[in-house]
Amino acid sequence: MEKTKLLTVAVIGLLVINLGTLGFLLLGPKGHKPPHGGRPEPREIIIEKLHFDAGQQKEYGKLIQWHQGQIEQLDNNIRKAKNELYTLLSQPEINQKAKDSLIGVINANQTKVEQTHFKHFEDIRKLCHQNQMEDFNALTEELSRLFAPKPHGPGHEGPEHGGPEHE
Repeated sequence: MEKTKLLTVAVIGLLVINLGTLGFLLLGPKGHKPPHGGRPEPREIIIEKLHFDAGQQKEYGKLIQWHQGQIEQLDNNIRKAKNELYTLLSQPEINQKAKDSLIGVINANQTKVEQTHFKHFEDIRKLCHQNQMEDFNALTEELSRLFAPKPHGPGHEGPEHGGPEHE
């Protein structure tokens, strides 16, 4: 009988702890919780630092869509070329011309990625009003830090293109 009481108390205690945890998670502190381990999204950083109004935010959203589409296409091109490149390793003798050609394709797409990122920020600058240009200039000094690849944990490499994450 003593073991039954102990087991009942333990089950009730665990149930209370579980319900308390669920209650805290569901009803706990509200507010914005940035994804990626507490790191705000680039979109939010830019809107906040440049003090974009509603109209600028709408236009900025369009720029983000264009940027993401371009980067996705270029990333796919890079991934495809890398797959073809590393497939050459399975051949008994590696075709040097094919290897050099594929590395050239990867490099050309990587260059386009960086050009696309740069154009994206040129377009953001065009959205700024004159009174926001000082904030934009300050932002440009932080770009490499703000848009550094997000850590993926041990053994994981960062994004292939090395620039701003998909906003």
